[in-house]
Amino acid sequence: MTGREGERIGEDYLKSHGYQILERNVRSPLGEIDLIAKHQETLVFVEIKTRRDTTFGLPEESVDQRKRNRLIRLASWYLAQHPKSNPQVRFDILAIQLGAKTPNIRLIQDAFDLTSG
Repeated sequence: MTGREGERIGEDYLKSHGYQILERNVRSPLGEIDLIAKHQETLVFVEIKTRRDTTFGLPEESVDQRKRNRLIRLASWYLAQHPKSNPQVRFDILAIQLGAKTPNIRLIQDAFDLTSG
């Protein structure tokens, strides 16, 4: 339930900050991309991480190098499936902590890029 709730909260947050949501939960043979959005002229691959507490660290800390490499491969796959577009691309992490009356939301724009792997 935490993941779905976080994705809903995250999508609303991004929309309120000027993001246009293009696709949700994009599945490929390599895994899943939480959100693909457009922000200004940039195509943004968004990883949403949600936690109820910090027992296992902050949500964004779970996007380690292995996860980043997987997201880069997923984005490359997606871009190959949509060859007509040659967009400027970035990866954002949306970290959401639930538990309080209002969620604590941190948006990390341009957290890494296609060459980080």
